Amino acid sequence: MDVPKMYKNIPIFTPMKDGKMLHLELPTDPRWVKLVASNIDEILTDHAWCEQKAATNAITIITFNPNLSDLVTDMLSLAKEELEHFERVHELIVKRGSTLGRERKDPYVGELFQFMKKGGSREEALVDRLLFSALIEARSCERFRVLSENLKDKELACFYKELMISEAGHYTLFIGHARRYGGREKVYKRWQEWLQFEHKIIANYGKDGSIHG
Repeated sequence: MDVPKMYKNIPIFTPMKDGKMLHLELPTDPRWVKLVASNIDEILTDHAWCEQKAATNAITIITFNPNLSDLVTDMLSLAKEELEHFERVHELIVKRGSTLGRERKDPYVGELFQFMKKGGSREEALVDRLLFSALIEARSCERFRVLSENLKDKELACFYKELMISEAGHYTLFIGHARRYGGREKVYKRWQEWLQFEHKIIANYGKDGSIHG
């Protein structure tokens, strides 16, 4: 696989089955795939809007940190890639004889957003935004792995395997920038807090046919 330029100095990996390389504390129950398989149109629409939101998040990071040229460059590349994914999911939807449904709310992301620190310095706000973003990418990566290994539809299984690898790259990109601007020790400590919080809330999800549901 050709590694995008923005990932060149960041280790890329394939997530292990137990999710340890993503550091997630609670894996997705494979039975979640049954919910997804029963309504593919719904998961594809939800997925498409997740990609759009990911692109918007990258642009938001740029908006608040225009002075950090390396970060801006990587976020621009990331936003383009997320929009390309949005386009590819939309193409799959049309190919299957359906249309893109209306934007879905994402309660999981909403809960994570509430955990971000309020106040503090711009640097602290940036680091927390990067960790928030990394965690969403990590969980998405883990969910895509589950889909790639359990969907009977071979086209979709291959598609999600490809995107799983891409999401892993996004995760490491965000973690790398967080360490750069926050320092390894501080970021490690805060990342553990994020993981513990995610562990608490993810137990309430996996019960509907959406990417984070």
